[in-house]
Amino acid sequence: MEPGWRWSECVKPVVKTDSCQVSHVGYVVSGTLTVRLNDGTQKTLTKGSSYTIPPGHDAWVEGNERFTCIEVMSAEQYAKPA
Repeated sequence: MEPGWRWSECVKPVVKTDSCQVSHVGYVVSGTLTVRLNDGTQKTLTKGSSYTIPPGHDAWVEGNERFTCIEVMSAEQYAKPA
């Protein structure tokens, strides 16, 4: 995902849900992504970290570096209408 990318601006209009309803499991190759869950919990994912993100979240790229990850679960469901 490129700098400036934000789920609620780039994907929400396609899937038509208030937040991402897909679970994600993966590994960060480069860049930084901040994830905010619907309950207000927020975490930042950085290079070299693995992650599990439950349904019900927004996310955005931090800084000027592209966020690159390897998704091992749910990639086939990404950005598809609910």
